[in-house]
Amino acid sequence: MYEFIQKFHSGWAYLALLVLVIAVVNSIIGMTSKKEFTSKDRKIALFALIGTHTQLLVGLILYFVSPLGLDAFGQMKDAALRLTSLEHPLLNIIAIVFITIGWSKHKKAISNEFKFKAIAVFYGIGLVLILSRIPWSLWF
Repeated sequence: MYEFIQKFHSGWAYLALLVLVIAVVNSIIGMTSKKEFTSKDRKIALFALIGTHTQLLVGLILYFVSPLGLDAFGQMKDAALRLTSLEHPLLNIIAIVFITIGWSKHKKAISNEFKFKAIAVFYGIGLVLILSRIPWSLWF
């Protein structure tokens, strides 16, 4: 079961990152071109929100069924172990909080520009945080 969850978490990450990048780029284009915020734009942002929250949920399940588990906290001198046991989960939770804030702020915004800006800024911060803590050595 652990191996299936690990493979699903790794595979879903590609999809979640792709949709998140699309949402950020779409919002930047919408903000700079001053276009109207349509249902298509809302759906792109919503799919990015759902994709990242699904990734978080699977990641948390993986974290607690991992053979390393919470025992890795005693070995913080090992950079690779610290990345996967502390830095990766913590920063990705913070990133998803930013993405959720962006979704909430866009819903409260009245103008099209502020809707695009909320998504571009908060989803962008979330994307940068996620990209900074991906264990790249395990991906390729």
